[in-house]
This record gives sequence, structure tokens and C-alpha cells, in this order.
Amino acid sequence: MRHEIVGRGKQCSTTSMNKITEAKPSRPRGTDWRDGRSAHHLAVELRETAKLAWPMVLTQVGQVTMMTTHLAFIGRIGAEALAAAALASRVYLVSFTLGATLLAAIAPLSAQAFGADNLRIVRRSLRMGLWAAPLLSLPIMAFALRGEQLLLAFGQEADTARLAQQYLFGLTWGAAPALWFQAIRSFMGAVNRPEPIFWITLAATPINALLAYLLIYGKLGLPRLELFGAGLATTLVNCGTCLASLYFAKMRHPFRDYHVLAHLWRFDWPSMRQLLVIGAPISIASLIMYGLFLAIALLAGLISIRALAAHQIAAQVAAILFMISFGISMAAAVRVSHAVGRKDAPGIKRAGLAAMLLGIAIAAMLTLAVVVARFGIAKLFLGESAGDADATTELAAKLLLVGASVFVADAAQSIAAGGLRGLRDTRTPLLLGCIAYWLIGFSLSYVLSFTIGLGAIGIWIGLSIGTTVYAGLLIMRFQLLANRVALEASSLTAKLRS
Repeated sequence: MRHEIVGRGKQCSTTSMNKITEAKPSRPRGTDWRDGRSAHHLAVELRETAKLAWPMVLTQVGQVTMMTTHLAFIGRIGAEALAAAALASRVYLVSFTLGATLLAAIAPLSAQAFGADNLRIVRRSLRMGLWAAPLLSLPIMAFALRGEQLLLAFGQEADTARLAQQYLFGLTWGAAPALWFQAIRSFMGAVNRPEPIFWITLAATPINALLAYLLIYGKLGLPRLELFGAGLATTLVNCGTCLASLYFAKMRHPFRDYHVLAHLWRFDWPSMRQLLVIGAPISIASLIMYGLFLAIALLAGLISIRALAAHQIAAQVAAILFMISFGISMAAAVRVSHAVGRKDAPGIKRAGLAAMLLGIAIAAMLTLAVVVARFGIAKLFLGESAGDADATTELAAKLLLVGASVFVADAAQSIAAGGLRGLRDTRTPLLLGCIAYWLIGFSLSYVLSFTIGLGAIGIWIGLSIGTTVYAGLLIMRFQLLANRVALEASSLTAKLRS
């Protein structure tokens, strides 16, 4: 007999509810979340955040590893091919980010409903995300298929734009399955079960490397496709990971008890409207950030091919470190949302603080490792086939040193933004991003690189200052809202007692 999971106060079968309960966030035995032992509570929150974050972080690392593997293979074709891949990846990310980050709203919506035991809303939020994904893929594909014309319009060299388009031709067809994967990933994280997505990504990483190697260089009798082969490998892997995630969501315990694909054809406008209201500002804010990276990549391309190649190496390292902090940011959004759902005002502040401490500590350690190994890291991307590999390596190492402050500040802003998403505050971060990234960061990058003549180093100094300002503003915003929620809760409690 078919049964349905409903919100608090409604009854469903005992078997189904027992299964769902296993996925609920667990509180340590003997711990009162509202007593005065704040240091103990913070330690508990750190542990719970770390437990939730580690598969999310490793999933992010796995996804970036796939892109980094491609760039390492492409770099051995030549610096011009690496520069083209840099521009192509930025063009694609700018459009793909619009869709992927809009679907990120599934996480706070589902997590708040999960914290409040309203499991029907959890299912509806994912269903509308699955509706939105193929629709969002259409403009992404159209944007990527016109990548060469866009790059030429921005003054890039014709050969570089042509090579970039080859990469985009292979990459663009995987947009829809990649967005479905992101939607299912947000749902699984919201219900405290992100592990399947990690295992899927872990299995996909070596498959992606093998496919890229075979298709780029034409091994085992396959044609040598070079940049197109790299993009095609990503498309094939996206299709595989999408199918695997659908299998887990539909067939495996505990996700099958949510019936996430039941009545998939039903359009739920209230849930879709919530997804758009929360997700659209997140999407635009992320577009502002990725648009900035595209803009500074274009600035580097105007300086020289060497500057663009060196910039891409430093940007790829920044992307890897950002993805680690973004995984913690996703955990912060879920933990804050759970606290909001169960109306735990002190828990909101603890969740944000714990995620911030964890993320900044990890980012600082990794940044130190990057600074120490900067020359070796730069050489990983360049082979002997690159005619000016030594000069490019030297410049990339300098950019990694200058970018040390970017890496830590980027972690702080990402995690603070995750906490704000848990509070459903997405519009103000959008405004702050416009100010910090473009009015401050990009303006300084242009002035320092071209007017003062610092070149690519000036670009990264401006980026560092803009990112630091943004991080500070988001942290202050989260503290303000968390304090406001705590004050409102205290006032309500006082009124009830009186």
C-alpha cells in the first residue's frame, strides 16, 4: 500500500517514519542545546558541522579535480591551448552558475522543512528543482555555443577564441544532467545524507581522467580530439553521475521513502516561487563573482598569452581551495537552516561560528602549503611543449604568492554566505557583492594592472582587496541577523512568561 510522508502532526506508516527518522540530524545524548555550557555546545557544533561537511568538501574537490586534470592534459599541448581552455571554462561557468546556484536554494528550503519535520515540503522543493534544471540548461547551452563570438567581441585573439569554442562544443551538452545532479545533491545534503554524492564523484574522478586522456590524445584507436575531447569527456561523466544520483534518490534507503520522483509531472507553483525568490539572488550574486573572474581573465588576455596562462594556473588553484570552503559553506547553510527550522536561536549563531572557524582554519593551512609549493604547482600545468614554460611558471608562482590573501578571504566570504542562505537572506549579499567585487575589486585590478603597470600581479592585488572587503561585510551581516533572531526569541519568551 502506497503511503505519503507529511508534515508535523500528520500520520504515516510506522515503517516509513522509522526509516525517515534515521536520516534526521542527531543531537548528542545528554546535551541540552539551550543551557549555559556554550564552549561544550560549540565543540558539539564543530563536530556535527565537520561530520556533515567532509563528504560535501570531498565532493567539491573531486569535481575540481576533474577540471584540473583536463587543464593538466591540455597544458601539455601548449600554452595557447591552456589559455583557450581558461577562457572557455570561464565562459561556461558564468552561464552554468546561473542555473546551479539557483538550484542551491533547494538546500535551505529543504533543510528548514526537515528541521521542522515538514517532509512534504522537502519533497516538493526537490521536485521543482528537477523541473527547473532542464529549463535552465537551455540558455546555458545557447551561451556556450556562441562562445567564440563572445570572446572575439571582447578582443581576444582569433586562434585562442577558436580553440576555446572547440572545448565548449564538447562541454555544453552535459549542462542538463549536471543541473539535475546538483538538485539531487542539495536534497541529500539537506536531509543529512550527502555521502552518496561523494561516492559517485569519487568513482567518476578516475573515469573522467581516463576518458579525457583517451579523447584528448587519441589513444586506443580513438581520434585525437584535443580540446573538444576534454569537453566531451566532461559531458559523458555528467550523464553518468546524473543517472547514478537518480538511482540513489529513487531506489536506495532512506531516500526512496521520500518518493522524490512521485508525481514528478505535477507543477507546484508556490514551491517554485519560493525556489526563485531565494535562489535568484544567490544565482545573480554568484554570477557577479564568476563574472569578475571572467573579466579579469579577459584583462589578463589583453596583457599577453603568458599572463593569461599564468593567471589560469593561479585561478585554478583558487578554484580548488574555494570548492573546499564551498563544501563547508553548504554544510553551514544546512546547519543554520536546521536551527531555524527547530526555532533554536542560539543554535543559529553556533552553527555559523563553528563553520567559520572550521573553514578559515582549513583555508589557512592549505594556503600555507600552496605558498611553499607554488613553483611545483605551476609546473604541473605546463609541459616541455610550452615554449616559454619557465617564464610562465615564474609568473604563476608570483600570482600564487600574491593570491594567498585571496584564498583565506574567499573561504570566509563563502561560509558567511552559506550561513546567510540558511537564514534565507540572499538579496543583501547580492548588493554587497556588486560593491565589493566590481566597484572596489575590478576597478583596482584595472588601475593597478594597466594604469600603474603591474600587469597580472596588479590584477590579483585588486582581486584580493575586493574579496577581503566582501568577506568582512558578509560576516557582519550574519552576526547582525543572528543577533536579531536571538533578541526576537528572547522577547517572545519574556512575553510568554509574563
